[in-house]
Amino acid sequence: MVQQFNLVTDPWIKVLELETGEEQTVSLTTLFEHAQQYRQLAGEMKTQDLVIMRLLLAVLHTVYSRFDANNEPYSWLELDSDSMQVKAAVDDFAYQPDDLLDTWDDLYQSGKFSDVVVQYLKLYQSKFDFFGGTPFYQVTADEYDQLVPAKKKIATGTGTVSVKQINRQVSESGNTPAIFSPKVAEFKDQITIPELVRWLISYQNFTGVTDKTKIEMEEKFSNPAGWLYRLNPVFAKGQTLFDTLMLNLVLVQTDGDQIYQNQKPVWEYDTVIKYVEERKLAQAPTNLAFLYTAWSRVIHIEWQEDQPTIFSAGLPMFSSINCFLEPMTVWKIDKSDKHATVENFKPAVKGLRSLGIAMWRNFGSYVKTSEEDSQFKPGLVKWLNTLDDADIIPDAQQINLVSTALISDGNATSQAPVAEVVDDMSVSAGILFDDSDDFWPGRIMGLIDRTQKVGSDYWRFVAKIGQIRNIDSKAFANTESAKFYDRLNQPFKAWLQSLTDQDDRDKKSEEWQQALRKIVNEQTDAFMKEASPRDIKGITIVDKNDNRKLENIFTAKNQLNYWVSQDLELGKR
Repeated sequence: MVQQFNLVTDPWIKVLELETGEEQTVSLTTLFEHAQQYRQLAGEMKTQDLVIMRLLLAVLHTVYSRFDANNEPYSWLELDSDSMQVKAAVDDFAYQPDDLLDTWDDLYQSGKFSDVVVQYLKLYQSKFDFFGGTPFYQVTADEYDQLVPAKKKIATGTGTVSVKQINRQVSESGNTPAIFSPKVAEFKDQITIPELVRWLISYQNFTGVTDKTKIEMEEKFSNPAGWLYRLNPVFAKGQTLFDTLMLNLVLVQTDGDQIYQNQKPVWEYDTVIKYVEERKLAQAPTNLAFLYTAWSRVIHIEWQEDQPTIFSAGLPMFSSINCFLEPMTVWKIDKSDKHATVENFKPAVKGLRSLGIAMWRNFGSYVKTSEEDSQFKPGLVKWLNTLDDADIIPDAQQINLVSTALISDGNATSQAPVAEVVDDMSVSAGILFDDSDDFWPGRIMGLIDRTQKVGSDYWRFVAKIGQIRNIDSKAFANTESAKFYDRLNQPFKAWLQSLTDQDDRDKKSEEWQQALRKIVNEQTDAFMKEASPRDIKGITIVDKNDNRKLENIFTAKNQLNYWVSQDLELGKR
């Protein structure tokens, strides 16, 4: 029996209905026709949802860079009517970025996507068939054998990855069993077609480096991790799936010269071989549709009845250094090139060491907080700033920034996923993009700095308690400090969300500092109530000058109170 499954017409994307909260599985066509009726994507993992969202955005970027909200092509474009693709390069002087901004505004005001999206999908429906002559996100057997070395061809049976390995809820290789898995051993390799589609797209973005098979090239290269694995992803979440897709639809460049981006998703290449030939160059991408659909592996699937055998070969990956086309990441200065004459930036990848650091504590990584702040910010945040400056979104609108990351084990030879981290912070556009003299972002960053100073004070207090108890004071302080910040997260996020541009800034600043001091007092009071005889009796400590002094839980608390008073500005204005 010939298998058939087409992503355009067959249901495979999990969503939550807005009205009922019920989970539904829908096709690409249904999703784009009814995105305003869904609350959000609802796949197996939040990182999987991010991957699917970027695929959906690739479609939207492609369509709305060519057609306006009335389904009409832009006047300064020459389109091929058969392929709906750009026929000739767009003259920089003819390009009108305001037309794209108007398209975004018109779509947002209408509350739904226009018909041209589905028309485009129907035109390229054959490229979205999971089976057949051009299988989606895959290559045929002949193409695979053409791309890999002879010793890696399909007939050899080498270079395969199992279903349980691409399923990122399991991520089990042939060497290391996944102990804490949602599936028992006998079901780890069982999968439905919609599940396989979702995990295949996810695997292309969150690939580890345990596999050894690579496409054949004259120059040697190492198998790369998936592109999203190399980022610290951030995106904006709206009230509906339509809102979310629109807020992340960066139709106009936010940095540099305004140059038209001719969108080129992977399915618009005439053949997979042509796509791979371009990827061999490892050149930086020039458009978001290409970036959002970039493969890390050439995949071929052989079917034995209902069981897939997945062949995988690595592709060279372009560098993430200064790849500012990518809007969904936080950046940091790249210090690896000591001979660089200018500062380079790379994505600030989240790792095991930063696992417990909440998003709000890195507020300055997302938004400019001073005139001297030269660090690159996420392109997505700059895009939202563009919409705010153009009065397309109101100052009162809450901007909910979400960070969703899959954390690797940090091992250069495996990069196996060990944790998924999801965090968010919500603040109104008027606060986030305030540019007044006493602007909120700088004041917020200052308060965060004070908060973290108090966090350091609390760490020293707890370390002193550990020393009095004659236990590993550093480990004890680290554990209790993590609990302290967990206690701060919700109150601070609630305070941040409550800010408006009508507030008395001094009063709102003092409001948080009062709340912070209250939390410190509550945390220390808990220690006082549970104080042991040793905590109360204390120990004698000899300093470097041979001075002896008594340290107990009471002297430690007094020191903490003094430090906190010094670090906060309560009553000083």
